[in-house]
Amino acid sequence: MVEVITLGCRINAYESEVLKEKLSGLKDVIVVNTCAVTGEAERQCRQVIRKLRRDHPQARIIVTGCAAQVAPKRYGAMPEVDLVLGNREKAEIEKYIGGEIAEKTIVGDIFDYDGYDRYLITGFEGRERAFVQIQQGCDHRCTYCIVPYARGNNRSVPEEDIMAQIAALLEQGFAEICLTGVDACSYQPSFSALVRHILERFSRLSSLQFGSLDPAAVDDDFVALVGQYQNIYPHFHLSVQSGDNMVLKRMKRRHSREQVIALCAKIRKVRPEATFGADFICGFPTETEEQFANTLKLVGEAGITKLHVFPYSERSGTPAAMMPQVPVEVRKERARRLRMKGEAE
Repeated sequence: MVEVITLGCRINAYESEVLKEKLSGLKDVIVVNTCAVTGEAERQCRQVIRKLRRDHPQARIIVTGCAAQVAPKRYGAMPEVDLVLGNREKAEIEKYIGGEIAEKTIVGDIFDYDGYDRYLITGFEGRERAFVQIQQGCDHRCTYCIVPYARGNNRSVPEEDIMAQIAALLEQGFAEICLTGVDACSYQPSFSALVRHILERFSRLSSLQFGSLDPAAVDDDFVALVGQYQNIYPHFHLSVQSGDNMVLKRMKRRHSREQVIALCAKIRKVRPEATFGADFICGFPTETEEQFANTLKLVGEAGITKLHVFPYSERSGTPAAMMPQVPVEVRKERARRLRMKGEAE
């Protein structure tokens, strides 16, 4: 039996399906596909690994994913772990698991990697919609984010491979497809052109959805497609993070609060039924009460109704971890208030 434990984002969910299909037929193998987005996420990864070892003493436990990529020595030192693979090695997991490998930790430099896994998955266990990965990595350097160091530089999947993957999933009966990536809007040569080509080619696709969208990168061509194609699902999740321009600047985000409001208005103009969700970080270093109040106001001004709210969590290795920190209890209280605001909208 092969069990793949998925922690973290939609990309991990997609890649876990690849791992399941590649390793089918093996026995007593557990793969933990880890997340490193915050220090708390890493702590939970280690907790899961220890519990898996207690529950499955005879299994071979392989740790991969983002936490393995950024902290390979930490996971290699865990007695519960048999093998640690980085994100580039994960794409060829069958090569490392097939025979005896001398090293316990095999993690290469992710910035030297310009490839991706061309394997086509045939389905998503227990899901009605399927995720399709369109790109990997990120060229931006938000001050709170470790992800580029776990995923490397922006690498776009060739359009013909994306089309082949969608066609395969439609043949398996999936009519809902969600395009996902670390920084999906940075797809090259054009995110909007890719969306148009998908919609033109697959008229039987009942619902095309998207992972997190960057407000700074959503262009007018995309907005026009939303108005033109009714099979674009009218809910859009935005990576907003803060409603205060100074905090956004310190985060090194590329959008302003005004751009978020304008984008939501543009989309509503072409699709009045559109709804919006967003990610927010509360208590980012140096955030004042007045700056947090601007985030509360943005929720109403932009009409955001589904909030993913996180109290800021220090991530070692990022510039934000070295900035003056907001007390943890203040972060949690602001997160509670923002969630209440979202529930009231």
